[in-house]
Amino acid sequence: MNADEKKANIRQIIIYLLITFIFTYAVEIFVIMPMAGSTDVTAAYTAQSLISSVMFIPATGALLTILLTKDRLIGNLRISLNLRGNLKYYALVWPGFVLLIFLGAALYFIIFPGHFDSEMGYVQVLLKAQAESVGASADTVTAQQAKRVVTNQLMMGVVMAPLLNLLPCLGEEWGWRGYLLPRLLKQFKTVPALLLGGLIWGLWHAPLTVMGHNYGVGYRGYPVTGIISMCIFCIVMGIILSYVTIKTKSCLPAVVGHGVLNGLAAFGVYFTSLEKPYNVFLGPSCVGLIGGAGFIALAIALLYRLWKEENQKEPA
Repeated sequence: MNADEKKANIRQIIIYLLITFIFTYAVEIFVIMPMAGSTDVTAAYTAQSLISSVMFIPATGALLTILLTKDRLIGNLRISLNLRGNLKYYALVWPGFVLLIFLGAALYFIIFPGHFDSEMGYVQVLLKAQAESVGASADTVTAQQAKRVVTNQLMMGVVMAPLLNLLPCLGEEWGWRGYLLPRLLKQFKTVPALLLGGLIWGLWHAPLTVMGHNYGVGYRGYPVTGIISMCIFCIVMGIILSYVTIKTKSCLPAVVGHGVLNGLAAFGVYFTSLEKPYNVFLGPSCVGLIGGAGFIALAIALLYRLWKEENQKEPA
């Protein structure tokens, strides 16, 4: 890029980040946060719905930036399937992500067997609370019923998660991987571009992390340690989702992978013990270091591959 192109690229990045962060933080801090702490059931459900709607802000930010900078829309879409020769990248995120989530949960319970509860007491508590909220008797909830619910959710998650989460995940991925990523790659080398992109993505989640959306509240170092952990998770996942985006020249594989994560990330938590609480920063969810060990290893391998490919292309 020449100096003018570089200046224009930086301007687009800054405008995009300002729009996306200001809108997101405003909605989450001033609208969602007060409702999330409310004891009113209706307010709590409304807050949950708004959290899902926030996922559309990155795509909205991209559209507004394109309009403000008078950029071309067609050249910035990057939402083609591009299946030919790229099925392996789609397979990496689905069923690949499913396998990594299961393996991470299994690894966590192997290391911490006392945290595993085959009777799914955690799920039973949730089902009893749901029964009481609709006026039904909580005594009807059994371990067998909890297992059936988890089995059904698991099957739905494996098969349907990418499809059910398609639109909201497209709202995020078209913004982060479809719009921001190519501009970061123009401005920086691959490794710093992907690390910076993941860090930005993690910080974008900060208000939700403060609300306990990812790690709960009351843990040691709250909320700073939660925000740091979320940034690490987003860097790891950002590398993988960026890799499939770069390879396919489309953000759709990232959309599919993001959908799998949203649908199955909490899978391991269903099997945790109420008597011996799990460590949120270690697992069994994939947002923990042990639960997400497979993703961490994969991210390191893919980042090294991209770094190696970039260096081979550079003139000696």
